[in-house]
Amino acid sequence: MAYDKFEILNSTGVPLPIENVDTDQIIPARFLKATEREGFGDNLFRDWRYNNDDTPKKDFILNNPIYSGKILVGGKNFGSGSSREHAAWAIYDYGFRCVVSSFFADIFRNNCLNIGVLPVQVSPEFLQQVFFAIESDPKSTFTVNLAQQKITIDSTAATETFNINPYKKDNMINGFDDIDYLLNIKKNIKHFAQDTPI
Repeated sequence: MAYDKFEILNSTGVPLPIENVDTDQIIPARFLKATEREGFGDNLFRDWRYNNDDTPKKDFILNNPIYSGKILVGGKNFGSGSSREHAAWAIYDYGFRCVVSSFFADIFRNNCLNIGVLPVQVSPEFLQQVFFAIESDPKSTFTVNLAQQKITIDSTAATETFNINPYKKDNMINGFDDIDYLLNIKKNIKHFAQDTPI
């Protein structure tokens, strides 16, 4: 399944300054029965967003209309815990296209890259600058340039670079998942097979 191409994202950010957010908090286990990748956004951070009677918790950030955008800014060690790919699905389905943190769990990072969510790992110091910018003005915008591998706080022009696997970077720029990539080089694979002696 192809995803939105990711080139340059300019957006406001939603702050979640909580460390060690695990995948069970991102999407509780009871919502993992579905096999399609749609609908998980409704239950993103379900137990933090809603009371037992399904009424929204007013003090949770996603229920605060002041904050919006396609960038989720999390604390250190975001996406730890079980390897469920549904956590990345829920983040994408909710509308986020980028998650910023000072550290990601490896499996969560890869799950995000597989579906079109860009995990941007920055230094703890830069992360605090991002949180401060949003705290100072919830309408603060950030520019994430995938080709240049850098994120910029637009209000201060502070910039930091980030690392990404070259293969995953190319796929995100083209909107490919792994299957799309293989289909895109189908002719090359066919020619290689024909030219390779058995």
